[in-house]
Amino acid sequence: MTVQSGIFVKTGSPHIVEVLGGCGLDFVVIDAEHAPFDRVSLDLMVMAGRAANLPVLVRVPDDRPSTLLSTLDIGAAGVLVPHVDTAAQAAEIVCAARFAGGQRGYSGSPRYAGYGALGMAEAQRRGDEALVLCQIESRQGLDECEAIAATEGLDGVFIGRSDLSLSLGETSAAAPPVVSATRRILAAGVAVGKLVGMFVGSTQEAAQFTPLGANWFIVGSDQSILRSGACAIAACSAELAVQEGNAA
Repeated sequence: MTVQSGIFVKTGSPHIVEVLGGCGLDFVVIDAEHAPFDRVSLDLMVMAGRAANLPVLVRVPDDRPSTLLSTLDIGAAGVLVPHVDTAAQAAEIVCAARFAGGQRGYSGSPRYAGYGALGMAEAQRRGDEALVLCQIESRQGLDECEAIAATEGLDGVFIGRSDLSLSLGETSAAAPPVVSATRRILAAGVAVGKLVGMFVGSTQEAAQFTPLGANWFIVGSDQSILRSGACAIAACSAELAVQEGNAA
């Protein structure tokens, strides 16, 4: 399976998505779980992504059917659902997000359906192209990771190593129990041919997990890119000042 990579976007400006659209990323994920997005701001972010030909997924704040429906109606390329602990919960998420075999509510007027330009059959077909990924980040989710990954209609699993670490009583994703848990979830996704996603801090870190089957990476965020770029400029400026002082 082809490896794909994108970043989290945590700043509510469609201009960021517009800029990222020219960078060759496979996707971006708007983090509506940990950043201040409402439906209006999400709508603008997805609109910008469509204009820039950049798939925009949304990490939703919860798994309520109304949340999934509103996110998919605005044309998101997919949903990343956090805190999925059981296969039964994963099945309910898939049911709420899918027309075929599911119970997603239909309207032909939203963006995903071409604002009424598509017929019902075509609108539903396109709607069901949206990715549905479940985030495993607890001891309970780890215990059920094989069953979660095998959920019919689910496109993939995403490993939330930070909360998983806390759930396992650790404070680092590098702790042996967390590494073991990560490997187990990776294996569960690979066994059923699903997308297996992770958040990593760099492309170098991503390269450590591709041999284990990880194939869908979120590498940092708009905030981390901005911070690292600004810190590099500041460090360069400080170095130049030292050089100038030595020359004097």
